[in-house]
Amino acid sequence: MKSMHAVVLEQPGRLCPLDLADAAPPRPGEALVRIRRVGICGTDLRAFKGIQPYFSYPRILGHELSGVIEQVEPDNPFGLRPGDRCAIEPYLHCGDCAACRRGRTNCCERLQVLGVHADGGMREFLPVPLAKLHKSAQLSFDQLALVEMLSIGAHAARRASLQPDDRALILGAGPIGLATLVFARLAGLDPLVMDVDPARLDFCRQALAARTLRIDSPPAAGSPPAGLREACGGELPTIVFDCTGNPQSMRGAFDDVAHGGRLVFVGLTLESISFQDPLFHAREISLLASRNATAEDFRQVLLALESGRLRPELWITHRATHRAVAEEFPRWIAGGPNFRKALVEW
Repeated sequence: MKSMHAVVLEQPGRLCPLDLADAAPPRPGEALVRIRRVGICGTDLRAFKGIQPYFSYPRILGHELSGVIEQVEPDNPFGLRPGDRCAIEPYLHCGDCAACRRGRTNCCERLQVLGVHADGGMREFLPVPLAKLHKSAQLSFDQLALVEMLSIGAHAARRASLQPDDRALILGAGPIGLATLVFARLAGLDPLVMDVDPARLDFCRQALAARTLRIDSPPAAGSPPAGLREACGGELPTIVFDCTGNPQSMRGAFDDVAHGGRLVFVGLTLESISFQDPLFHAREISLLASRNATAEDFRQVLLALESGRLRPELWITHRATHRAVAEEFPRWIAGGPNFRKALVEW
C-alpha cells in the first residue's frame, strides 16, 4: 500500500492534509477497514471552534464512520470477511471498570472515542477491533455512516424508560434531536419538537410529519414556553429530551417537565447547569444524562434501517471529498437554514 492520506485538525480553526505511514496489517482481534464515509456532527464542529469537552489537539476527526473490511483474520468469531460493509462503533471501552462490568460500555471510566480522545476515521484506512464492526449487506455506505448518530437517539430513548402514556418533548431539531424523535416514535410516542429555527421545524413537519412548536429564543429558567401546555393537551411533558447542548435551553428545560417526569440531557455543554431546587423537589424530577451508545443500540439501529422503518439519508444536505473538506468546513460551521448533516467521501 502507498502512504495514507488523512486530514488532521491541528488546532481550532485549522484542518490540514496529512500523509501517514503505510497502514500496518491488523493485529489479532482487529480488522483493517477502508473508510468510505465520515459523518460530520456537532462534536466535530465544536472541536473546530475550540469548545468541545474532552478534546485535545492535534486530532484526526471522524467518529461517524462507514467502511469496507480490507483485511481480517480468517475464521474470526464475528464471521467478518474482506469486502464486508460495516458501520463502526467508535467507543473503545476498557472492559474492566465498574461501568463496563455492568454493560455500561458507553460511559466506561477509561473510554476512548475515535475522533475525540483518539485519532478517528478521517483517513483512508483504520484498524478497528472486531467487536466494534457492525456489518450489513443491505445498507449503503451513506446509511452506515449515519448509524452512530442514530444510535445516540436510540440510546437516549432507551435511557428514558419510555412508557405508552408518556407525553414527550424534544428540544432541538438538529440531527440528534431527529434521531431521538424517530426512536421515541418507534417506542409508540408522538413527540412534540421545539426549536428556534423555522427551517428545521419545517423539515420536521414535511419529512417526518412531526408536531412542532417554534420559540423565539431558548427560554430562560422561570416558566415553560408559551404554547407548550396547549400543545401537550393541557399538561406539561412527562419526558423532556434536551438535544441542544445550549446551556440556556438546558437550564430552562427543568420548567418544562411535569410532576413526576424525567429530563434527559442528550446534548453536552462546557458550562455549569443550575436549577431551582424547590421546583426540582416539588415535581420530583428525574434528571438523566445520555452519553454515546452501546453495541445493543447499534444493533437496534441496523435492524430499523434494514427493515425500512427509517430513511435518515433524507437528512444529508452537504457533501465533500476528503480533499475538499478543509475548504468546506468553515461553511458547515456557518450552518444556514438548510444545513442538517454533512458527509465526507473517501
